[in-house]
Amino acid sequence: MTTVLFACIHNAGRSQMAAAFFNRMVDPEKADAISAGTQPAGRVHPEVVATMRELGIDLSAVRPRLLTPELGRTAQLLVTMGCGDECPFIVGVEREDWDLIDPKGKTAEEVRHLRDDIKRRVEALVASRRWL
Repeated sequence: MTTVLFACIHNAGRSQMAAAFFNRMVDPEKADAISAGTQPAGRVHPEVVATMRELGIDLSAVRPRLLTPELGRTAQLLVTMGCGDECPFIVGVEREDWDLIDPKGKTAEEVRHLRDDIKRRVEALVASRRWL
């Protein structure tokens, strides 16, 4: 079983979308995803909840969580979301960085574009690792 950790600063947008898409796509006996942030927000951004709901994914009850060393050690792959110098690094864990904008305060169309980009990236990741 492989655990993928999607991380950004606030865990209120990009990483939540990526984890939700990943867990929908993979064989749950092969892999799963979690998400966390280095400075978690109080809630998932409303614009993210709304655009994910358009695809039948409900993030309204999901709460951002802190990326702790213990949580980081559960992952075999860390995917950071373009948080620059604030992106976490976990010793011994493979890392990818996806340069993505923060959806906070963006228009619905901008968030849809970001959501669709994240979905494509997750699809490519899942296909490349054969987690279907």
